[in-house]
Amino acid sequence: MHSSIFFFFFFFFFFTFLSIYSINACVFTLKMHHRFSEPMKRWSENTNKFTAADFPAKGSLEYYSQLADHDRIFRGRRLSDSGDEHLTFSDGNSSFRISSLGFLHYTTVSLGTPGQKFMVALDTGSDLFWVPCDCSRCASIDKTAYNSDFKLSIYSPTRSSTNQKIACNHTMCTSHHECIGSESLDTCPYSVSYVSSQTSTSGILMEDLLHLETEDSDGEVVDAFVTFGCGQVQSGSFLDIAAPNGLFGLGLEKISVPSILSREGYTPDSFSMCFGHDGTGRISFGDKGRLDQEVTPFNVDSSHPTYNITVTQLRVGSSLIDSSFTALFDSGTSFTYLTDPHYTRLTKRFHAQTKDSRHPADQRIPFEYCYDMSPDANTSLIPSMSLTMKGEGPFFIYDPVIIISANHEVVYCLAVIRSAELNIIGQNFMTGYRIVFDREELVLGWKKSDCYDIEDSIATSSKPLNPNNVPPAVAAGLQGHHERTRNIGVTSAGSLFYNKVFCYWTRMWLSFLILLL
Repeated sequence: MHSSIFFFFFFFFFFTFLSIYSINACVFTLKMHHRFSEPMKRWSENTNKFTAADFPAKGSLEYYSQLADHDRIFRGRRLSDSGDEHLTFSDGNSSFRISSLGFLHYTTVSLGTPGQKFMVALDTGSDLFWVPCDCSRCASIDKTAYNSDFKLSIYSPTRSSTNQKIACNHTMCTSHHECIGSESLDTCPYSVSYVSSQTSTSGILMEDLLHLETEDSDGEVVDAFVTFGCGQVQSGSFLDIAAPNGLFGLGLEKISVPSILSREGYTPDSFSMCFGHDGTGRISFGDKGRLDQEVTPFNVDSSHPTYNITVTQLRVGSSLIDSSFTALFDSGTSFTYLTDPHYTRLTKRFHAQTKDSRHPADQRIPFEYCYDMSPDANTSLIPSMSLTMKGEGPFFIYDPVIIISANHEVVYCLAVIRSAELNIIGQNFMTGYRIVFDREELVLGWKKSDCYDIEDSIATSSKPLNPNNVPPAVAAGLQGHHERTRNIGVTSAGSLFYNKVFCYWTRMWLSFLILLL
């Protein structure tokens, strides 16, 4: 009782003092740590006498499995305000950016009866869900080939009692011309090529049960028949670093899983993906987002619908650039690609406001604008960046640069690549947001989120850059280069002056009180 009174009066006078002091106000944040983060490990070792051996290795299957189990326990606390039923995968709604598998966002899916598990990459830039199956040329499932502890699988149709082949006359079969003259009409062949050079998958279409659960405290099991590709032959990136265990297409075509779930009445025709700064994420089918999210309409081409949006303006630091273009929102692309003249306008303004020395051209680095990091990381100042979408919605870019090391030098690069024909907003620009792909209303929604249960405060015009949170160099083919863990300050015109001593001691008091509580 006495302690409760103490804390009540302390916080009363503390926040009263804050309101008086607001002329030199400072921003307070409480860091969130997942259960296996280094601060939590140190705390557990000191208080509970755990050792490093008691924690699963970061990146291991057990590591992600235990985090997914934790998600299921707290699944009732949803990110959305909507009352519509949401579905996610039976192993949880978490996704993870995995370093050893191309730095794409992956999640675990269970397919067939009994369920066979696959670690699939999530891709809004394509439509087909496929897994390696009856392989004649597939990626190795030897986990050592990817420096990974993940258990990779190959789908076996004979092991699933609910497997069905898609026949040539099935509505999902679009390769009727390939069936003509075929020895077998009871199978529908497919072949999909991707933007990445010489990357493709081919095989036959099948149906089987995809195991899902409702995103509420009950976690009701939902088994839905979906069409997927039995990927017999893979090529290009699918044979080494990208999606070796399958790809989960999330596009607008009728064959995608979101289309099937909506058409069969399981969920509203919408889904969301969240991209956290720490590499974790979320995916939720049926999620239409929040009432206070920003939105912009899709530019839908009926012959080949994609998540294409319109950007009307670019802002770099204090410079506003009138540059209108359309772009694909693609979670399966690590970086952002712009065509000219938009690429040149953006990069020239970025370069003009960057004070560090430009790094000499390096053919191994695909980024054109790279700079030598100052020995004192806090003196390297990065211009802030944002997009204005059609409808006037602002889209702040939290991770515009990537930090790499080359020849024992530390450099940072604007992670935007010149494109010959297609504008793509890649995963690096989506970091820090929950992105809603509302296919019913044909709008893209976004709201700042850390992908846990707490919405962050409204974005300011600039923020400190955390190199750990940008997509690493290997995703763009920077083999032999390495990320460095250093912080760079990000600045823009008109930044505020904060009383650092006041903020420091206030944070110290908050930390002390939280420990007591």
